[in-house]
Amino acid sequence: MDPVTLIFLVVAIIVGLKLRSVLGQSDDDRPPMDGYGPNKHHDTGAPKERDGGDNVVTLPTRNTDVQSGYQQARQGQEARKAVNMVEQISKYATKGSALEKGLSEIAKADRRFDPERFLEGAKTAYEMIVMAFAEGNRKLLKQLLAKEVYEGFASAIDAREKKKLIVDSSFVGIDSAEFVSAGMRSGRTARITVKFVSSLITATHDRAGNVVEGDPKKVREVTDIWTFSRETNSRDPNWKLVATESAS
Repeated sequence: MDPVTLIFLVVAIIVGLKLRSVLGQSDDDRPPMDGYGPNKHHDTGAPKERDGGDNVVTLPTRNTDVQSGYQQARQGQEARKAVNMVEQISKYATKGSALEKGLSEIAKADRRFDPERFLEGAKTAYEMIVMAFAEGNRKLLKQLLAKEVYEGFASAIDAREKKKLIVDSSFVGIDSAEFVSAGMRSGRTARITVKFVSSLITATHDRAGNVVEGDPKKVREVTDIWTFSRETNSRDPNWKLVATESAS
């Protein structure tokens, strides 16, 4: 071998070694993988840790993790609602009183119960019932009254109509409405008694137009104590009047 050929051969070997170091080995040159050896990593589907594990955030991988988060959120919401209900009831009942206990029992049995909304609804119902009775509106009364109470109201309207009497009434307004008592009966029936103080102008006329009762020019204060009831396991959210008492 002449010197020139030897020099080219050395250069070729050096270039080959450089390329090998840069490009690496081919798959055929690498040692075979042992699928059952101590170095095998089984893919379990779990997040794999990397070096410097403090920077790795492990994400929830099972539905139970999500469900647990929802459950904690619901529990927090229920706790806040319970605290809020206690605060609402405290506006209407003295702590430790029978009224507070009764309102709390209803709130526990009926999650939709709201003392403030109930009282507003009761005032609206009171005005509607008073005016429906004066007008002889049996259809509306039947929707708002329990069967026994409706029968009493209907009988009074029947007697009035037989005598050809006409009631002229104007509802001035409700001066006050407050809880008297509350509680559960038979585990599912909620009953609440409310005292109403209202102002009315009412007069009853005979067929000739003569006033036989009341005064068409005088505002009269009326105090009524009414009891409302509702089945807490019913889908019907409406309360019905089940008992009446006049205090005036």
